[in-house]
Amino acid sequence: MNPVFCANVTKERGVENDVFGRPGKRQVTVMSTEQWQTACNIIETELDWLARRANLLISGYEFSAQDVGKKLHIGNDLILEITGETDPCKKMQAAHPKLEQALLPHWRGGITCKVVQTGLIQNGDMVQLK
Repeated sequence: MNPVFCANVTKERGVENDVFGRPGKRQVTVMSTEQWQTACNIIETELDWLARRANLLISGYEFSAQDVGKKLHIGNDLILEITGETDPCKKMQAAHPKLEQALLPHWRGGITCKVVQTGLIQNGDMVQLK
């Protein structure tokens, strides 16, 4: 996982340079800063959010099942449709022995999305859930 300050997100490839960004329901993964912090508080360890292996980190939202089907508008152009919950995998155990369990409840592991409209995004872009 490599942090970047801007990225193209397309219908064909998801987030640029993501080998898993092919079209489908899990094209882009998004993590909530607030939900990540809750998980870190539970395990009493501060971890870099990249340990979660999500594509994007946004703040100001805590996701739930009620968000499936809603659209995330990021920056000027990008629109993502929320398709489901990102289930934490065993790789989380490599980051911290209790991380997978801390991410399981309340959609703390993040959300999966498909790209509805292509866009260039960068740090600090406005995010709206509609």
